[in-house]
Amino acid sequence: MLDPDARKQLLRSFTYGLFWVSAVHREERGVFTANWVSQASFDPPVIMLSVEKTSSTRSLIEASGHFVIGPFRDDQRELAGNLGRPKSRAGDKIVAYDLDVTPMESGGFALSDSLGALGCRVWSESDAGDSIVFIAEVIEARVFSSGTPLTMSAAGFRHFG
Repeated sequence: MLDPDARKQLLRSFTYGLFWVSAVHREERGVFTANWVSQASFDPPVIMLSVEKTSSTRSLIEASGHFVIGPFRDDQRELAGNLGRPKSRAGDKIVAYDLDVTPMESGGFALSDSLGALGCRVWSESDAGDSIVFIAEVIEARVFSSGTPLTMSAAGFRHFG
């Protein structure tokens, strides 16, 4: 039997990092904050990324078959919160938040003021309730700075469980 209080308590205890994710298709670009990310394989390097179905960037990932992802630094809580806002409210987040971006050889762009970036090529996607899970191979890696990555707990963010 699923005890809703136990479910909530245990799901809230999962640890998550906070990441920015960007994608480009044709002339359209998007960027958002994600936290359901995990490495799935070392060889080849593969990650899993869960994206809400309502995310405007999801369609860019699907259309292009690529995305770029990187961890926020521990002093980027405000930026993580800002990029978590829907495009319908924030508009072009790159312009709205005056983001410094760097083109990636594998396509798309990275946030220059972060720890680094991984360019990823989507292998597959799977329905996951209110989200889509992308399985993607890391095809490019760039380090921009050193530091400690931001976590949901440190940022004071949390899921409803």
